[in-house]
Amino acid sequence: MPRLTRSLCALTLMFALGVAAGQFARVDLAAQPAAGRKVYELRTYYTHPGKLPDLQTRFRDHTTRILEKHGMTNVGYWVPQDEPAHGNTLIYVLAHDSRDAAKKSWDAFRTDAEWVKVRTASEANGPIVTKVDSVFMDPTDYSKLK
Repeated sequence: MPRLTRSLCALTLMFALGVAAGQFARVDLAAQPAAGRKVYELRTYYTHPGKLPDLQTRFRDHTTRILEKHGMTNVGYWVPQDEPAHGNTLIYVLAHDSRDAAKKSWDAFRTDAEWVKVRTASEANGPIVTKVDSVFMDPTDYSKLK
């Protein structure tokens, strides 16, 4: 992975977690058992040229709601400011109750009849996404996230 892309991913992750931390401020992690902590998933979607608006429309109009329907919590969505990533990259963070819960949620999402219909319709003029990266993360003991 080129150095610029790694740097962009690292900065995006720090930004995403900072924004998420602001949403969950004043959480006392010391008072919570580790088992009660959420698992966060950082997902990065890379699109075919000119297809990012199609992906954003799909997320805005359908995907975020369908993710929630299957137990996933939408934390935030971002597009990098700088090219070339600005024109073809969507980055987002989801929260899950556990890694097992994430697997069950994703399995249910992928077979959801509404999702299949939405994906098929949105790709009528060809595929949108070229690649998806997914990283599961645990908050540190000094994080404001729970």
